[in-house]
Amino acid sequence: MSKLWDKGYALDKLIEEFTVGEDPLLDQRLVAADCIASMAHAKMLAKIEILTPEEYGALRKELSAIVRLNRDGRFPIRREDEDCHTAIENRLIQTVGEAGKKIHTGRSRNDQVIAALRLYTRSFLLEFQEAALNLVQVLHAFAEKNKDLPMPGRTHLQVAMPSSIGLWAGAWVEELLDDLNLVDTAYALNNSCPLGSAASYGVPLPLDREMVAESLAFDRVQNNVLYVNNSRGKFESIVLDAVEQAVLTVSKLAQDLILFSLPEFGYFRLPDELFAGSSIMPQKKNPCMLELMRAKAATLSSCSAQVKSIIRALPSGYNRDFQETKAPFLRGLDLALITVRVMQAVIEKLAPDTERLRAGFTPDIYATDRALELVARGMPFREAYRAVGTDLGALEQGDPDQAIRRRGYTGTTGNLGLELAAKQLEQRREQLASRRRGIDAKLEALAGMAVSLHG
Repeated sequence: MSKLWDKGYALDKLIEEFTVGEDPLLDQRLVAADCIASMAHAKMLAKIEILTPEEYGALRKELSAIVRLNRDGRFPIRREDEDCHTAIENRLIQTVGEAGKKIHTGRSRNDQVIAALRLYTRSFLLEFQEAALNLVQVLHAFAEKNKDLPMPGRTHLQVAMPSSIGLWAGAWVEELLDDLNLVDTAYALNNSCPLGSAASYGVPLPLDREMVAESLAFDRVQNNVLYVNNSRGKFESIVLDAVEQAVLTVSKLAQDLILFSLPEFGYFRLPDELFAGSSIMPQKKNPCMLELMRAKAATLSSCSAQVKSIIRALPSGYNRDFQETKAPFLRGLDLALITVRVMQAVIEKLAPDTERLRAGFTPDIYATDRALELVARGMPFREAYRAVGTDLGALEQGDPDQAIRRRGYTGTTGNLGLELAAKQLEQRREQLASRRRGIDAKLEALAGMAVSLHG
């Protein structure tokens, strides 16, 4: 078994350990993606007669076998392989002979790595979008169910103005939907085919890049072959930044839930099975999952910063530094997906405490409403503000339900516009399903079987 760069000498063991790093472990995730990309590349090589039809058929069959072996946990990547790309090529040479030695024609490990990462990332982004839309759906249902339930609005954490559960939950719905616009942008950038760029400068062969892109269901060819390698790390950081915005939203939501489920507030209740206990204090139920959401959001942010720090001063073309972007990138993807899924589980079991919510409507929450009543009678706002502010003791207990109904213009408690978010949610689900159908059909046609590239 040899390395892709083998020229008849062995690498120093210490240097090998240093340069290989975590790749054998990390690359287990990329085996299926690399095999699928290799099938498309081999199909194109057969078209330009580098491979015979028989050689292409043998390679396709064996690459499919490797996908199945990896799925069953039976395709290990050894340290001496360095990465999945070497392990796969060595297996092909073992099993199909000369054709295995030909498959690397016209490509470098550079564009090979990027192709596998792009395919894996695309699959992840589809899965992440589904998870985020599931969270949006449960939040929307929660907002709809409790849209008329009064909830004290707060600024600076102090009692501010009348609000509602519908307004509070609906805010997270709309924020997450906006976050998904950024995920869409990252998806579009990522969904471009890098194969054919080789080591950044192309090759003197009639490669059909458009054919490869079509086979792999990429939306486009990433045109400039030097830009392909320059975009490694950058595209990964863009993906991390996009999903980070959704996780940032989830982190802030987690903080609200920690605060408003405190006994001092009691606005929300969560079942015991979501809480961990204290090792010393028998009475404690700790919202560990919500606290970890805050911490994992910060870790995800650091993953993106790490990737950008690695690439920010690199010269153009391939540099081995890119290898160090893989671990934080994959870790960031894992954190983003599980955080969104856990928040969905929390919201599904969230219950408002009607009595405690209404008890939060102390007379001072109506101060601004009272000032505006004076304005409606002709008093200038600044005078009304002072009149109410200097005599807060004169405020009377109001009606919470009436207070939220009186706010009736667009986006307020009496006119939430939840139907707008519901329509957007439906459109996004249809778009996601369409994307998946198109990709699955092309990859299944290429591989001759259904293939999962993430998970």
